[in-house]
Amino acid sequence: MSNTTAPRHAGPPSPPGPTRPVSADLGPLGRLGVWVTDHAKLVTVVWLLTIAGLGAFAPQVEHNLSGAGWQAEGSESVEARELAREHFGGNASSAIQVVVRSTDGPVTEGEGKQVLAEVTAVLEAEPRIAEVVAPTPGATLSQDGDTAIVLAGAGADTNEMVRVATDLKAELQDLSTDAVEVNPTGSSLLWSDFNEANLDAMLTSELMSWPVTLAILVLAFGALVAAGLPLLLTLAGLVASAGSLVLINELVPVSIWAMNFALMFALALGIDYALFVVVRYRAARAARAGSGRTDVAGKQWAIAQTMDTAGKAVLLSGLTVLISLSAVMLVPSPSFRSMAGGIMLSVVFVLAATLTLLPLVLFKLDDRINKVALPWSRSGEHRSPRFAAWGERLWKRPLAWGLASLVVLLALAAPIAGLKTAMPSIKVLPEDASARVGYDQVQDSFGEGAPGTLQLVMDEADAPAATEVLKNDDGIAAAMPPMPAADDSGLVMVQAVPTVDASDPQLGETVDRLRADLPDSALVGGAPVENLDLKTQLDESTPLVVGVVLVLGFLLLLVALQAPLISLLGTLASLLSTAAAFGVARLVFQEGYGADLLGFEPQGFLDAWAPVFFFAMIFAIAMDYTVFLLASAKEHYERTGDAKEAMVGSLAHSGRVIFAAGAVMVAVFFTFALSGPIPPKEMGVVLGVAVLLDAFLVRLVLLPVLLRLTGDAAWYTPAWLKRILPTITFAHD
Repeated sequence: MSNTTAPRHAGPPSPPGPTRPVSADLGPLGRLGVWVTDHAKLVTVVWLLTIAGLGAFAPQVEHNLSGAGWQAEGSESVEARELAREHFGGNASSAIQVVVRSTDGPVTEGEGKQVLAEVTAVLEAEPRIAEVVAPTPGATLSQDGDTAIVLAGAGADTNEMVRVATDLKAELQDLSTDAVEVNPTGSSLLWSDFNEANLDAMLTSELMSWPVTLAILVLAFGALVAAGLPLLLTLAGLVASAGSLVLINELVPVSIWAMNFALMFALALGIDYALFVVVRYRAARAARAGSGRTDVAGKQWAIAQTMDTAGKAVLLSGLTVLISLSAVMLVPSPSFRSMAGGIMLSVVFVLAATLTLLPLVLFKLDDRINKVALPWSRSGEHRSPRFAAWGERLWKRPLAWGLASLVVLLALAAPIAGLKTAMPSIKVLPEDASARVGYDQVQDSFGEGAPGTLQLVMDEADAPAATEVLKNDDGIAAAMPPMPAADDSGLVMVQAVPTVDASDPQLGETVDRLRADLPDSALVGGAPVENLDLKTQLDESTPLVVGVVLVLGFLLLLVALQAPLISLLGTLASLLSTAAAFGVARLVFQEGYGADLLGFEPQGFLDAWAPVFFFAMIFAIAMDYTVFLLASAKEHYERTGDAKEAMVGSLAHSGRVIFAAGAVMVAVFFTFALSGPIPPKEMGVVLGVAVLLDAFLVRLVLLPVLLRLTGDAAWYTPAWLKRILPTITFAHD
């Protein structure tokens, strides 16, 4: 970043003359661009080795990454699960329940008996399963005798048990006959089926989004070669990210969702960054051609100018995205941390490719970047007449446009007041998924709350008191007799069936009562309780994450722009599109508007991870556009000292890029809303609406209006603050 202050009213820089070296008066990124072109072979070899080396591991990503980790570290329920796994033959929340149902007499006789034996043999042959428990009358054998549950104890951690479920479910279901149906279920199967459905949805969405993305890019660039560069950049980031995640998983468990989100973010941000850089390079290349300089030095000058302006904005944008997502690491849950880490890793690779690989490709292609151009293409046009006219219109009537955009955003945000959140119910799975079929059968045969059985682990001496509490609690339908541990630990387990479904809000009230009334040694666990504890942790973490994201985002903008007022306004403006997106999400996913169109069954709430995780993602994307717009505005203000030129010029030079990038992101995100289970749909709708509103309403209307209303004050920096902040400029010297 340049440490020189650009003179006001300076015109565009000229290409270097015969006596002036290209590297003269360049900032660090400009010098990086020149260095890359001077060391083209080295950079090419490094990237080829990186992509080939990490790409060798990329195909393993689906099988190697874990599927669980959705838990609140240090919670009572996790402690209860680990004790159950260690001392009670693996009879923990991660155990696999195989539901065997007969339509032709008792399941323990005839053909049903044979199938039960085959199920038991399959489970006992799997070394990652601990104790296999046969159906027990009064507990896991229904009163009518038609349905039985074979329990396969968890002999490994939760991540590995999801892999076990994935490995065995097809083999177990294949044991079904015309009269006997076999459906494995339970927490591990739920995550296995969900991950499978989610992965299919993500791949389908990617296949749908790439042609749309390419079409938008061709329209934006006006040339097929130029349009292909963002996709090239994205592929490099994706391959490197996938391979890296596989290697990281050897040290720390990484959720498969990390790859899913990394895939999406690499595509969206890679296109954003490439758009900004390529558009700026084409303008610099056209200026160089007009000056008559077409030699190597002239090409390097164009690269240097691009890197010192667009490259600087891209770097700051990438840092903003990384900072926003790093706040998710404050949530003490393995799945959230690995998802945030996966996205951050993809951003790092895309950022590295944008700042090193892309300049080299542009340098080598040069004029050929405009190959296969469309008839209306004006490749050298950096200043858009249409967006300049739009800026003039906003300058003349700022209050009318500003209030109109504000009213729309506030109206869409209003429903957020009644937003409810909970952990996902069984409805997130397709109706034919094994886990959901088995869940429904358990519920039909053993009672409404049977699929969400609670597991209480306690000292043996406290068992009588605990049994009495369970007996007198209206939220408990039945409780099994205390089961002593297989070792000499002195622990017992009591399993209690609640009266309501695992996703019913009343279950949370029941768990709270039990924890208050049970003896001190009693730990309340079970799959539904782990969900409740995670939701509690998410609710507690959300204000902290939101606060940290806002503060860090503001500080980064302040350092970049050296202007406290517009940095604050730019940060707060991001909250409007975020609130509006969640307002729409409540109408769609909680109230069910448009559910038939999107093809899902409403749960009556938004998944609990949405506020904290999607907020960080939305804010990261919103600040991406903020940096692009305000960096351009700051560049114009540094050159001219004119607040109007800063506002109108920023729209003229970055409006088209923001519009195109926003269109690509909206297309990418909305494709996720069209396929798969509910969570990807939530992600697609929330992020798609957020980008739609942020790119087209906040960044192209409201933020320019704020620049108009604040005028020169937007760029004012107190003297004491100037002494503290590093000197960063955007005008190319």
